[in-house]
This record gives sequence, C-alpha cells and structure tokens, in this order.
Amino acid sequence: MRIRTLFFALYRDLAGAPALELELPAGARVLDVVQRLRSGGGAWARFPAEPVAAVNQRYAPLTAELRDGDEVAFIPPVSGG
Repeated sequence: MRIRTLFFALYRDLAGAPALELELPAGARVLDVVQRLRSGGGAWARFPAEPVAAVNQRYAPLTAELRDGDEVAFIPPVSGG
C-alpha cells in the first residue's frame, strides 16, 4: 500500500522535504512508518521513536493501522507562550 507522510518544522528539516510517499505492506501501522524512517540513518536517526502523529488529519496512536492512500502527519513538539 502507498501512504503519504507530511512533516512540519524540525521534522521537515530532517526529511529535507515537506512530504514523502512510502510503500508499505498491508497491515502496517504508524509505528512501522516511524521505524522505516529512523532506519534510513543520517538525519533520520534524530527522528523521535515516539512522535505525535495524525492519520488523515486526526491524532492517532502509533498502533493505528494504516490503509492505502492514508496521509500520516508527524507533529513536532511546540513550545512558547
């Protein structure tokens, strides 16, 4: 199955792009996407093991199962006041 990943702020810097398309096996979960990214080495080694994620614009746990065509966004921590 094919999914689209979106990256914001620091995560966009790590990815070097605002979005990537990934091919994953059926039954893959958000955690599988994270592990796939982190296994890329280089800057990806700094990608957190448990980032906040949203699937199709809704916050989702890392255990959420993905479907073909889903959009997975990774949201970096926000600080400020």
